[in-house]
Amino acid sequence: MSSNTKKKGFTMPHNYVVIFAIIVLAMIMTYVVPAGAYDRAVDPNTGRTVVVDGSFHFVDQTPVGLFRFFGCIADGFAEVADIIFFVIFAYGWINILMENGTFNAMVGSLMRKLGDRVELMIPVFMLFFGVLGSTMGMSEETYGLVPAFAGIAMAMGYDAFIGCCMTYVAAATGFASATLNPFTIGVAMGIAGVEYPYGLGYRILIFIVFQCVAIFYVMRYARRIKADPTKSFLYGTKLNMSQDGLTREQLMALKMNKKNIACCVVFLITVFFLVFGTIQWGWYISELSGLFIIAMIVSGVVGGMNANEIAQSFVRAAKDMMFGAMVIGLSRGIVVVLNNGNVIDTIIHGLSTPLMTMGEALGNLGHYVTALGMLVVQNLVNFFIGSGSGQASAVMPIMAPLADMVGLTRQTAVLAFQFGDGYSNLFWPNGIFLMAGLMGAPADKWFKFVAPLFGIMFCFQCLFMVGAVAIGF
Repeated sequence: MSSNTKKKGFTMPHNYVVIFAIIVLAMIMTYVVPAGAYDRAVDPNTGRTVVVDGSFHFVDQTPVGLFRFFGCIADGFAEVADIIFFVIFAYGWINILMENGTFNAMVGSLMRKLGDRVELMIPVFMLFFGVLGSTMGMSEETYGLVPAFAGIAMAMGYDAFIGCCMTYVAAATGFASATLNPFTIGVAMGIAGVEYPYGLGYRILIFIVFQCVAIFYVMRYARRIKADPTKSFLYGTKLNMSQDGLTREQLMALKMNKKNIACCVVFLITVFFLVFGTIQWGWYISELSGLFIIAMIVSGVVGGMNANEIAQSFVRAAKDMMFGAMVIGLSRGIVVVLNNGNVIDTIIHGLSTPLMTMGEALGNLGHYVTALGMLVVQNLVNFFIGSGSGQASAVMPIMAPLADMVGLTRQTAVLAFQFGDGYSNLFWPNGIFLMAGLMGAPADKWFKFVAPLFGIMFCFQCLFMVGAVAIGF
């Protein structure tokens, strides 16, 4: 062998290639896993269409053929078109604030006030977004903020992962540590027949513990890479982001002018309506998208931009977000393929049946085993059904009666659903590739960063499930 010959190592495939491979695996499952279905009916208490417990039956096999496979990918984009455009509109607004200098001036002012304690921005923002996630169910709303905060974190001397943690990870942790979250425990409790919001004290304790775990994990990483940048998972990695971030010194030198102050007022008004509209008026993707479009236009006008400049800024924002937006659509193809093959209900039935057998066979010990089994099942189901309310409608009609049969409270079943639906969003491919896409970072590096955090969180989930059984939660 020539001395000039270089040994080639493993190169992580492109994010899109990995997602495509998972969709192929889903297609193969439609040939291997028997097709099955539950009957569904409208729940008179919630008005939602739910699974009828005990109604599972096998149906004719409907494997997804090669041509239909590609059609499912297109259908996946269509199904999540509202989320894709929501992300683009959200970042379109943030990009206006960045290009007219408001966002950077706001951050610079905060950094000047904190001085040597600038690292306190990390726990402050994480707590802020965590509370919003826990109470009003904020999660997707942070997507547009991820690229902006990634740039801020790098200007502070950290890396893009810290910016993602300050926004999405914090909100996702709060979302899973739900205290009042209407999109998960609100729906789940309604279906299970549990008074909302039951067990608030225990839920607040859960929120405090998990938020502290997340903040400690992120702060530890932040201090490590601040002391030695080579410890960063992204060291030497070029991010797929077109914007050039300012340095810390440049940010701290920025002063707020009248136009920036006016944009800050618009920013605060927008945040107010985001929170108030979601809680009081039931706003979701469409309404919030409209809110962000209005905020983008108004922020541009009061920031001194003309119509052409606003339009050009939006085009640049859409270009920056296209990588991440396409991840959302491509990932949805996994679920569409499994739905076309009628295998998701079979998977849920196959996962829930052993729980009933174990619970009946192990007596009092079975309460703990079944509770932990519910937790594992919910984590696995979240791979196939990403929507929190959709998962509640599919799983809670099965898990609630199962809890009755094995001597657990229905609230414990709700807790297992809450944990499984929430925290695994940080770990399963959809979440991994989405966040990596929004940051323009390699998915394998984000996975290496977030997998230990999920592992730690899973251990705490088990402890709280055992605690719930012990106190009859």
